[in-house]
Amino acid sequence: MASRATEGSLFTGDERARIKRIGEPIALLLGRLGFTPDALTVAGFGIVLAAAFAAAAGQWVLTALILIFGTLFDGLDGTLARATGKTSDFGAFLDSTMDRAGEAVIYAGIAAGAAMSGKTEVIGLATLALGTGSLVSYVRARGEGLGVCANIGIAQRAERAAVLIVGLLAGGLAAPTWLTAALLIISVASAITVAQRIRFIRAGLAAAEQTAAQGKVSPRQ
Repeated sequence: MASRATEGSLFTGDERARIKRIGEPIALLLGRLGFTPDALTVAGFGIVLAAAFAAAAGQWVLTALILIFGTLFDGLDGTLARATGKTSDFGAFLDSTMDRAGEAVIYAGIAAGAAMSGKTEVIGLATLALGTGSLVSYVRARGEGLGVCANIGIAQRAERAAVLIVGLLAGGLAAPTWLTAALLIISVASAITVAQRIRFIRAGLAAAEQTAAQGKVSPRQ
C-alpha cells in the first residue's frame, strides 16, 4: 500500500514486474520459434492495428477482445530481450515508438467508428483521450531527458488500456454511453497523471540543483 501511494498508480512496480514474469515462458517459446524481440514488437503493433480496423467498423466488443489479446502479448518483446540478453537501445526505442503508434491508431479507429454512427461526443473524447495520453508519455520522456524518471501516475499506459477495454466491452454489450464514460475517465485521469509527473519532475530537478549547489560549496578549513 505504501508503494502504491508513493507511486500514485493503480499498479505498483512490483505488481507490474510479476505480470511480466507470467509471460516469460511464452516469450521464450516464441524465441525458440525464431522470433526476435523486435519482431514481437512489430507483431504487437499489428494486433493493435487489427483492433483499430475493428473499431473503425463499429465492432466495439471485437475491438476489446483483440485488445485483450494484444495486452497479453504486449511486453513479451522486452521479456524475451531480457531473458536472451538481447536488450538494446534501439529495441527500447522501437518499443516506445510502436506503443505510441498503437495508441494513435486505436483512438483513430474509435473516432472513425463513432463517425459512422454519428456519435460526435465519442469522436471528441477519443481525440482528447489520445492527446492527454500522448502528453503523459511526452512528459515522462522529457523528464528522463533531464535525468528524472517520472514513471508514476494514476493513468499509465496499462491503466488507460484497462479502462478502454472495459468501456469497449460495456459499450458493445450494454450501452454506448459506457464507452463515452471510459474515454472521459481516461482523459481526466491522464490530465491528472500529467500534473503528477510535472510535480515529480519539478521536485527531482530541484533536489538535483540543490545537491549540485552543495557540491560547489568548499568545506571550511
